[in-house]
Amino acid sequence: MQRLSVPLQWVLLLAASLTLGVILQLFHVPAALLLGPMIVGVIMGLSGATLRIHKHFFVIAQAILGCMIAQSLSPSILTPLLQDWPIVLAVLLMTLAASAFSGFLLVRFSDMPGATGAWGSSPGGASAMVVMAADYGADVRLVAFMQYLRVLFVATAAAVVARIGLGDAAQQATSPVWFPALHGGFAATLGVMLVGAWLGQRFRIPAGALLVPALIGATFHSSGTLTLQVPEWLLALAYALIGWSVGLRFTRPIFQLALRTLPQMLLSILGLMLLCAGMAWMLTQVLKVDLLTAYLATSPGGLDTVAIIAAGSKVDMAFVMAMQTLRLFTILFTGPAIARFISRFARAA
Repeated sequence: MQRLSVPLQWVLLLAASLTLGVILQLFHVPAALLLGPMIVGVIMGLSGATLRIHKHFFVIAQAILGCMIAQSLSPSILTPLLQDWPIVLAVLLMTLAASAFSGFLLVRFSDMPGATGAWGSSPGGASAMVVMAADYGADVRLVAFMQYLRVLFVATAAAVVARIGLGDAAQQATSPVWFPALHGGFAATLGVMLVGAWLGQRFRIPAGALLVPALIGATFHSSGTLTLQVPEWLLALAYALIGWSVGLRFTRPIFQLALRTLPQMLLSILGLMLLCAGMAWMLTQVLKVDLLTAYLATSPGGLDTVAIIAAGSKVDMAFVMAMQTLRLFTILFTGPAIARFISRFARAA
């Protein structure tokens, strides 16, 4: 793959991603336009492709996703969280405990440094965890590999659960209009997207490129000040950029570096996914939410990929995003303490 010119690699990436994405779409796989580019990116990355998605494009893709999320957010999303706060708090604490235990076992039974295992196991936004890991002395390459490997597993598992568990009913009832007539809301959406992304980056807000446009857009959209318009073609572009950003990180050198601890990594990821799936089932027993909504709300994947899967399925988008955002900010506050604890006691156990 390295012998191919960069333009030829781009042609191959685009053609293969489009082909696989369309095939997955024909089989009604949720988040097909994310999974297709992500899988192709992984294959090309491990084959030695030299392509990389520039950070600015990844930020823009997250901002587009934030505006899409904003269309589903309103102050009413706080109601179920406040009404059932003991259950929400219990699920949140159990998820944090499960991730800490997973990281502890990973460090205890592998050669991975404590801080690296802790940040790699944290179930928050993948990009935010990688940035914070760099500030606390962890091996950023291994943290990124663990985080995006889990994102790949979670995205695939969620799509499979949606397709097999709910069948065609998991998909949105209406067929998307790919090229709608654009109105003033599209220009306003671009403004919210660019300003929100800039603010998120300027003030170094974790996952700010996604969360700030979502909050600004939701404020204007729910109040009726403006109507956001995020056409399907723009969403498809954002999905592809995020999928490529994740997939192309799986380079051969990083894979070889992680090979010694790969079995332990996989066990850690699968164990955390099973624990979160168990909590999702318990959530359906005490709250009026369906299984797929509960699974996505507790899923230990990246905030952006979970949002894409939720948007392509008939789930309670507001509840999913509220739970995921709450967990992200909790991880940001507790992550350093958990990392210190694991680094100190996992080796001495």
